[in-house]
Amino acid sequence: MNTPIDAALRTELEAGLRTLSLSTDLAEPLLAYLALLLRWNGTYNLTAVRDPREMVVRHLLDSLAMVPHVDGLATLADLGTGPGLPGIPLAIAVPGLHVTLVESNGKKARFMREAIRQLKLTNAEVAESRIEAVDRPGAFDAITARALATLPDILHFGGHLPRADGGRLLAMKGVDPVDEIAALPAGWQLESVTPLSVPGLDAERHLVVVARV
Repeated sequence: MNTPIDAALRTELEAGLRTLSLSTDLAEPLLAYLALLLRWNGTYNLTAVRDPREMVVRHLLDSLAMVPHVDGLATLADLGTGPGLPGIPLAIAVPGLHVTLVESNGKKARFMREAIRQLKLTNAEVAESRIEAVDRPGAFDAITARALATLPDILHFGGHLPRADGGRLLAMKGVDPVDEIAALPAGWQLESVTPLSVPGLDAERHLVVVARV
């Protein structure tokens, strides 16, 4: 029986990394993370995506499309990260970025701790907590969330975490969330909406940046 991490999968990931202008050296740790996720997913149901090739596109490359937008940040909180998406791929790709993975589900938090240990990610940590209970106000350059909730809801629960001076929300969205942007709470304003091109993904993706006023 073929291993889920085969040569074709590596080739596909490396091609995607080149398209995103990222080093193919990242393939090794990313595939190690993917192999661990596949192994744990069989028992703990960490993600509904089960096909390894679909995981490369929808989990790894989709997360890595954010890299240009986190380059230069020192600290990032990934809210409701699940099994570590996009936080773990970002921590692998951007060693100078310290990522705090916020997740209240105990099984997913245990998986991420094991992934951090096996991958020797010194720039990532797990906060096993509900978002609103993370007692680190103003501690992060930015927060991010992927398929978690509406922009107003993300800011309702996690808006205390970005720093007061220039803190941002970097939200991964599908279509341009015009209605959510119109409903942003006081104290926050839209900075940019950037279409993202994810290799192999036939769907719209946008990165919405919301800045503290």
